[in-house]
Amino acid sequence: MLTRLLSVSLALLLCWGDAALAQRSGGMLRLYHRENPATASILEEANAATVVAFMPVFNNLVMFDPAVPQNSEESIVPDLAESWSWNDDGTELSFALRRGVKWHDGMVFTSSDVECTLNLLTGRSRNNLRTNPRGAWFANIKSVGARTDHDVTIKLHRPQPSLLAMLASGFTPIYPCHVPLAQMRAKPVGTGPFVLDTFNKFERIRLKRNPNYWKAGLPYLDGIEFTVVASRSAALLSFVAGRYDMTFPGDVSMAQLRDVKRQSSHAVCEAAAVNHNTNIMLNREAAPFDNPDIRRALTFALDRAEFRDSLGDGSGAIGGHLQPPPDGRWGMTVEALAAIPGYGSDAGKNREEARRLMRAAGYGPDKPLPLKISTRAVSAYRSPAALLANQLRGIFIEPTLDIVETAHWNTRIERRDYALAIETTGNAIDDPDQVFYETFSCHSERNYNRYCNPEIERLFEVQSSELDVAKRRQLAWEIDARLLADGARLPLMWKHAATCWQPHVHGFVPQTNSSYNGFRFEDVWMDRR
Repeated sequence: MLTRLLSVSLALLLCWGDAALAQRSGGMLRLYHRENPATASILEEANAATVVAFMPVFNNLVMFDPAVPQNSEESIVPDLAESWSWNDDGTELSFALRRGVKWHDGMVFTSSDVECTLNLLTGRSRNNLRTNPRGAWFANIKSVGARTDHDVTIKLHRPQPSLLAMLASGFTPIYPCHVPLAQMRAKPVGTGPFVLDTFNKFERIRLKRNPNYWKAGLPYLDGIEFTVVASRSAALLSFVAGRYDMTFPGDVSMAQLRDVKRQSSHAVCEAAAVNHNTNIMLNREAAPFDNPDIRRALTFALDRAEFRDSLGDGSGAIGGHLQPPPDGRWGMTVEALAAIPGYGSDAGKNREEARRLMRAAGYGPDKPLPLKISTRAVSAYRSPAALLANQLRGIFIEPTLDIVETAHWNTRIERRDYALAIETTGNAIDDPDQVFYETFSCHSERNYNRYCNPEIERLFEVQSSELDVAKRRQLAWEIDARLLADGARLPLMWKHAATCWQPHVHGFVPQTNSSYNGFRFEDVWMDRR
């Protein structure tokens, strides 16, 4: 009898707990925004500033399940497409589309909108995107066609298993055929859970609940408001004081996380890898890095453990160009990295090899190489630049920091007006195709330092076409090793960062291998009881 009473009591307690945590509708979610988005057009932008603020306006064909922290092919779920299927040789991907979905202006969503979007991304549209940062992702698309308003088939030149993940990215929303691109930059129309209310540049972005959203019962929130705050420290103080319900996702450094926890014990904070790496770009077409010996010396000079421990409180990770495990699914293991020049654990031995190469190039203690390290005038760039300068002094290089205001940074990079520059690279999805084609393909808009090695690029297609995951991973490691040995870019460390929210916020799950997905906010809810 006692056992039965305990069982009943436990069951009642569990039911009460579930009821207490039941999703509640209503409320305006308030976040600070770390910078002003240049436009609202996700297809034309390449940063979290736009995708975080405007992803709630849109839907994709498919999406990564926002409740699963690590994005993978297994976590892809239907969105505007109810289902999908591949043909036998992996060269056709077909989607069955949802019926009855409407754009925010009342027009009906059809397969024509999918065709229009993919034609924009592949450069086949009569209207061109002003910029197409992810055009290299979709270069393998041969054609897009539909038999009816409710199906669409993408035909490829060759197999490409990564295509579904690319379509699930927050950077690949479906655009409406009937809305001009100029309007999409200022007042976009989507099918998503929220409708754009106001977009006041340098001030705030306000989204309101879509009352006709095709997912029944969603979203829970009445709206979302982003307030642009230029000072990160001021923004965090306002969050601690309760002005904001949530920080900008992935914007709290590990050092700042300690301060938040000390000042606000009730705040809920989660640190995660964000698929961002701090790296070095070299201008290989100008002195001194047109000399392969000096490029090689630089690869041996880096003490990556010092970057991780000094800049990331030991929380970051060391890896190649693919996010390292366990956070990433494709990056090289510690054992595999150890065989790469400059990655061995003996930093002293590596540094001696760097000095030998510098001597061979004509430099030494009495004749150091003067070098400007270009860096943005923000701490995320200046801190690693200062640490790099200190390390380079140990291999007969006399560095100075060339501090560039943020407003002029992209122009300097695009003109390649630098010898060595500190950069951060954020990967939209955790897949070799995204990293290799976007960052290192000879003709990619996002290949900022114009690295071009046709021999290595031919290998991109080999790994991209491989359907066996284990074989593809091995091919990706081999390509990554060659890029690292060639000094294409030199990763310094992979960042960890935190997101914090007030305890009344529920349903947000930080992603571990992308800071560009998981911001639909349709499952987020608040309980201020």
